Amino acid sequence: MTTNEEVSFRSDVTVELVRASASDADVIFAARVSTAGEQSLEDVDADAGRSAGLINYLMRDRHGSPFEHNSMTFFVRAPIFVWREHMRHRIASYNEESGRYRQLEPVFYVPDHERPVVQVGKTGAYEFLPGSEEQYALIDHDMRESCANAYASYLRMLDAGIAREVARMVLPVSIYSSAYVTLNARSLMNFLSLRRKVEGSHFPSYPQREIEMVAEKYEAFWTTLMPITHAAFEKNGRVAP
Repeated sequence: MTTNEEVSFRSDVTVELVRASASDADVIFAARVSTAGEQSLEDVDADAGRSAGLINYLMRDRHGSPFEHNSMTFFVRAPIFVWREHMRHRIASYNEESGRYRQLEPVFYVPDHERPVVQVGKTGAYEFLPGSEEQYALIDHDMRESCANAYASYLRMLDAGIAREVARMVLPVSIYSSAYVTLNARSLMNFLSLRRKVEGSHFPSYPQREIEMVAEKYEAFWTTLMPITHAAFEKNGRVAP
């Protein structure tokens, strides 16, 4: 029998850095092999601060492969509609929890008042503005009611012996799912260039707010791990090399 769990609601995402092998020195030794060959092994523990100019050159002239010799693994918990956008980026390795093999937890996303909800402008150059109190009240009431009803239907089907992979079809894309995401700095820069709206970017982006929340948390971790590389990314207009 299933457990009649209480439905809960969130307005945030979880991003945790699980493990990382990523530093600015990784960029240096990878880049120098092209001219130093075997001697480049001496740069494995290089002082990247002394080579900030090289990192900036690689970023500016878009020599991308030296930025691939590192790895970061994140644990991410976000609504399924965020995962559908995230996995369009074929730049990472993913392992997601499975609704076929486990009962999904009744946790759903509902926007809070900090989330703009009114779209203005044309496609490709639009912006979102805050809604009225009435609009936020409608969002909150209808989403909570819809999610609670959907999860109750899900439990009824499980109790009736219906397979999890079939019962889950009734659930909305606002339900949370979790996954491990492993990627390198070059891939992450590609993601950030498209999924964050940052003043000064050479190519403006208009991401959905919820995936931008994930991107913001990724970038906060990456800035600490590879500060010189991140600074070069910023200096050169946030264009992925």
